[in-house]
Amino acid sequence: MIKKEDVYKIGRIGKAHGVKGEVSFNFNDDIFDRVDAEYLILEVDGILVPFFMEEYRFRSDNTALVKFEDIDTQDRARELTNCDVYFPRNLTDDNDEELTYTFLVGFDIIDDQSGKNIGTIANIDDNTMNILFELEDGRLIPASEELITDIDKDNKTITIALPEGILDL
Repeated sequence: MIKKEDVYKIGRIGKAHGVKGEVSFNFNDDIFDRVDAEYLILEVDGILVPFFMEEYRFRSDNTALVKFEDIDTQDRARELTNCDVYFPRNLTDDNDEELTYTFLVGFDIIDDQSGKNIGTIANIDDNTMNILFELEDGRLIPASEELITDIDKDNKTITIALPEGILDL
């Protein structure tokens, strides 16, 4: 069984496209193309299920048309509409220089000064020019690369040199 902590969200399935089972896939991380993945994981009725891709083609910088194996009709494709799409953490390249913020959801933030655990990243707020880590308790932490001193993928932690007083806001 696939566990939520073993994957990270990269997008959502949109509408069926055409009559042969293609779907539009709106993504915020193109890791599936950079790593040459054979499958994506869709959340179907609360269960994480791998779907193998026959082919895909990009329509824009954040949309692709995807044809999954055994999804051969428009009706079958419609069943996938609005499913969240995840990518397995173990398929990401440890040396991937294009590590994305979405990969970091679920990581703990550690204060560089005190060594204390500040909280767990629940979401990425990229609605403004300044990207923020949204913690599970709702607090927002700047996701500036200049503040990040270490990322430990094995222990799922990010060490950040937090500006003084930022946690008091």
